[in-house]
Amino acid sequence: MASLRNANPRLKNYFKENYIPQVCEALLCGILVTCPEDPLSYLEGMIMVIIKSGLQNLLWDMCIAPSMKPNIRRLSETYLEQLFELDDQLMTPELMIKACSFYTGHLVKTHFCTWRDIARTNENVALAEKMNRAVTCYNFRLQKSVFHHWHSYMEDQKEKLKNTLLRIQQIIYCHKLSIILTKWRNRARLKSKKKEDELIFFYLSLKDVIICGQVNHAWMLMTQLNSLWNAIDFSTVKNVIPDKYILSTLQRWRLNVLRLNFHGCLLRPKTFRSVSHCRNLQELNVSDCPTFTDESMRHISEGCPGVLYLNLSNTTITNRTMRLLPRHFHNLQNLSLAYCRGFTDKGLQYLNLGNGCHKLIYLDLSGCTQISVQGFRYIANSCTGITHLTINDMPTLTDNCVKALVEKCSRITSLVFTGAPHISDRTFKALSTCKLRKIRFEGNKRVTDASFKYIDKNYPNLSHIYMADCKGITDSSLRSLSPLRQLTVLNLANCVRIGDMGLRQFLDGPASIRIRELNLSNCVRLSDVSVMKLSERCPNLNYLSLRNCDHLTAQGIGYIVNIFSLVSIDLSGTDISNEGLNVLSKHKKLKELSVSECYGITDVGIQVRSLRSSVREVLTLALCSDY
Repeated sequence: MASLRNANPRLKNYFKENYIPQVCEALLCGILVTCPEDPLSYLEGMIMVIIKSGLQNLLWDMCIAPSMKPNIRRLSETYLEQLFELDDQLMTPELMIKACSFYTGHLVKTHFCTWRDIARTNENVALAEKMNRAVTCYNFRLQKSVFHHWHSYMEDQKEKLKNTLLRIQQIIYCHKLSIILTKWRNRARLKSKKKEDELIFFYLSLKDVIICGQVNHAWMLMTQLNSLWNAIDFSTVKNVIPDKYILSTLQRWRLNVLRLNFHGCLLRPKTFRSVSHCRNLQELNVSDCPTFTDESMRHISEGCPGVLYLNLSNTTITNRTMRLLPRHFHNLQNLSLAYCRGFTDKGLQYLNLGNGCHKLIYLDLSGCTQISVQGFRYIANSCTGITHLTINDMPTLTDNCVKALVEKCSRITSLVFTGAPHISDRTFKALSTCKLRKIRFEGNKRVTDASFKYIDKNYPNLSHIYMADCKGITDSSLRSLSPLRQLTVLNLANCVRIGDMGLRQFLDGPASIRIRELNLSNCVRLSDVSVMKLSERCPNLNYLSLRNCDHLTAQGIGYIVNIFSLVSIDLSGTDISNEGLNVLSKHKKLKELSVSECYGITDVGIQVRSLRSSVREVLTLALCSDY
């Protein structure tokens, strides 16, 4: 178009409207690259191709075969320089920027300064203003160009800058933490001069201990005390710490580690194998670890024979792991197989191999619905020393299963059965050979008053009874519990058939003397008479729940004040009003009060209570609509 600069405008428009330069460029580029033997025939064919595709879709490389198209660099003056392989003569972006900067700077210095001098000499204000605008425009474009290149540089260095910012935040965090722990250390020094360093870091998580080690050299030495690495809890940093750091930590402190917690960690098999180097390991928790397998258990069992506590809950272990337990863990005392559905009754039979698991005292089989009656017989033959048994969420558990288990496991003192709807009174009869101290049943409709008759006769040392949501329990059951002199905790929540008569008979017995916690939530038949009896017969009662006992009135609230040992009470869902709240404010030891869904309480009652009470710590007012 340079030769048409001075041509007729009509001719210029003709060239533009008919794409004459683009057609010539496409044909010329095709001939230069392909070098056909018959150029005229080639041009004729390419012209037909251009006609078919249309001038609007015309590209400079349309006449070049795809396999022969050259790779065009990001910055080049013309396409022909690429076609003639003149890349080595092209300027790079850096050279272009330097050349443009030098050229424009020289141009400004040569011409603009001259214009300014002329303008000042001739007092040409208009020319000076024009020159100033030109300088301003130049500076703006220069700043825009610099900003553009700086932005590109920042994008390339994004990851480095991110790491730098994280490091700065970490330094700030370390500085703040060092100030807090220094004050803590000074207070600890006043109390005890022995093991003050261990006292400082004792309550810190693994992440905080690692950060403290980066404050300075002295702090790093303090975090390397052997006692700090006896128990390592990786579950708190499972989403931030990679496997290689776990490997290095276990390798360094392998002789000091006694307790390891990998709960919920998604680790590689190699990481689990490194646990086998911790020869003195006593407690291991790999619950909810989806990558923990029988092979991992094999390495750990061979390297850590002294394990006492083992939690395998919700893992994919099979009978192979069950075979390893009695062979290697001769001193195993605590075992959790909750929700492990990969093993069978045959795996439980392996527990009796070799020296067996005869020292086992705690066993958790929650959710293991694959275990049959025969499987419980295998447990009874190999684990006769069990004292604490937990079986939750097991709808397949029956009376025959419990009977098969307790035939040889007569040392059971603590029993937890929640989510076992098929357990009945026959289970309590079978448990008569055990010396139970704690029992917990929940959501069972087949347990009746007959079970409590067995409790009265066979379990005189019971201290904790949880029988929540057992619809078959009536006042007769409470009468059977009254002789229990060691009873301290009684939970009968949602036992809706219990009334004032049964509670009065229970409190008339020696059981009321030592009772500390009593939960009667949703026992809707209770009234003020029961509260009055509680104030007379329970001198050691600390916790009381009368939630949703809607027969309770202001008179009953007055009796609560006379339970002088009471620390916490739940009156949610009752008819307590501002007057009742005012009465409770006179209690001297009450620290926790829950009055949720008590629609008789208003903001006036809260204000009066706040003025008169100075010992409250927790007050729950949820869904009090008038508040």
